[in-house]
Amino acid sequence: MRTVEEHQAVVAGLLRPLAIEEVPVAAAAGRVLARDVPALVALPGFDNSAMDGYAARSAEVGTASEDAPVRMPVAADIPAGRTDVPPLEPGTVHRIMTGAPVPVGADVIIPVERTDAGTDVVTITGAPEAGTHLRHAGEDIAAGTVALPAGTALGPAQLGLAAAVGHATLHVRRRPRVLVLSTGSELVEPGRPLAPGQIYESNSVLLASAVEDAGGEARTLHFVPDDVDQFLSTVRAELAGADLLITSGGVSAGAYEVVKDAFGALGTVEFAKVAMQPGGPQGAGTVDGVPVVTLPGNPVSSFVSFEVFVRPALRRALGHATPDRLRTSARLSEQLRSPAGRRQFLRGRFDGEMVTQVGGPGSHLVAHLARANCLVVVPEDVTELPAGAEVVVVLIEGALQ
Repeated sequence: MRTVEEHQAVVAGLLRPLAIEEVPVAAAAGRVLARDVPALVALPGFDNSAMDGYAARSAEVGTASEDAPVRMPVAADIPAGRTDVPPLEPGTVHRIMTGAPVPVGADVIIPVERTDAGTDVVTITGAPEAGTHLRHAGEDIAAGTVALPAGTALGPAQLGLAAAVGHATLHVRRRPRVLVLSTGSELVEPGRPLAPGQIYESNSVLLASAVEDAGGEARTLHFVPDDVDQFLSTVRAELAGADLLITSGGVSAGAYEVVKDAFGALGTVEFAKVAMQPGGPQGAGTVDGVPVVTLPGNPVSSFVSFEVFVRPALRRALGHATPDRLRTSARLSEQLRSPAGRRQFLRGRFDGEMVTQVGGPGSHLVAHLARANCLVVVPEDVTELPAGAEVVVVLIEGALQ
């Protein structure tokens, strides 16, 4: 029986880093940087005002107060975007807007709230210390330094920074193309009537969504025949252009396990039992040179198996610096029991301090999975934990509120 880490290594070894492509910054949301992004300009690019107010010399206005205001002529207006800013002459101030360049000679910005907002002559009733409300060139980032390192996941803040330092395009890893296949003669398309013994097919929806969430592009292949020869010919016809094939179902030890029978006969896919629950029966290898990961068919088993084996491998191939889910510690709200010899991944609800198990360990409890926001990890050698015990939880998204 394989350990979880051994099978993780097998699956990770199937996927190589994806090719690099150049995309517009506006189209790079959710992608992963393949190359460092240098700052083409400093931020700020010039000394500018942090307030709407007046640019002044502190030596000339520093004594201003409510009881002894200082009156100064306003020699110029400096709106944001002005490029021909005149120097500040002694004995004058410039009216200035937030983000506008600070004139040479000024060392303080007086907020408009501490004046009468005059446009020709301004009355100043209080002035801050020299250097106040000034943003200095390069204080955020200097030109030529790395603004975003390779491996950075690109969200709104990262894309905003890339644009701010002058980049119109970014080099990112290509999204992996993943073919998702769910097997089982008992499966029926949602929306159609169910005959006795039939169930609605949901794993392809679950896994395709998980692929997209991990950064891939999913394509589903529905209702492939359970006949071994037809199964193989149908799958092989769809593999062109795929970076990975994920199947669910047909890998257990019983009869009519079409995935195991079909791929096992090729000799390029290895099936194994992994010391975990749910998700013990697993398989990995290649079909016609395309990486294949075979997952068990119960929905919770498929989800947990994807989280433990496939998601980190996909994110690593995408170039993520941190491919794994965030983990943290939590305290159990109630006693927990676990069978020996298998690592448990139990559904849980984490509130930031305590975690409560959601539903039982059954791999068919999809409604309980939808209410979970974490997986509680119980080591192989632990059989019982009291309420209040500390456990590791893996934070997952998509839980109902």
